[in-house]
Amino acid sequence: MNCINHVNLEFPSASANEGFARAAAACFAAQLDPTLEEVNDIKTAVSEAVTNAIVHAYPDTLGKISMKLRIREDHSLEIVVKDWGVGIEDVDQARTPLFTTGSEERSGMGFTIMESFMDSLRVRSLPGKGTTVTMRRIIARRAGR
Repeated sequence: MNCINHVNLEFPSASANEGFARAAAACFAAQLDPTLEEVNDIKTAVSEAVTNAIVHAYPDTLGKISMKLRIREDHSLEIVVKDWGVGIEDVDQARTPLFTTGSEERSGMGFTIMESFMDSLRVRSLPGKGTTVTMRRIIARRAGR
């Protein structure tokens, strides 16, 4: 599927950048004229993906996170969040609700939340090499546009 527009961002895995990533994704998605609910869903999914990279990929150090945003011909938004951190040993287990490798404060619902707010979610990871999360959301065309 052809890309109509795209942007690539790269930022350190500092927790302050989670809000930046949310806002950037929402601003980029605005060109698709999403509803407020669609924007909130996108922001929530991005927040979960970036927070996972911050907390789990680089538990003891700052690392690099990239976020690629693409608008596709089918009126969808594709979001790719990538890190070069510790990776995930067992992706299927990590996608299980309530599973976490984090502290007691972590809910273990990140992938479940991403999946529930997006039309598709793909997770690729190699231990010691990092993780790539690809999410896609079709933005409904509203009457009159």
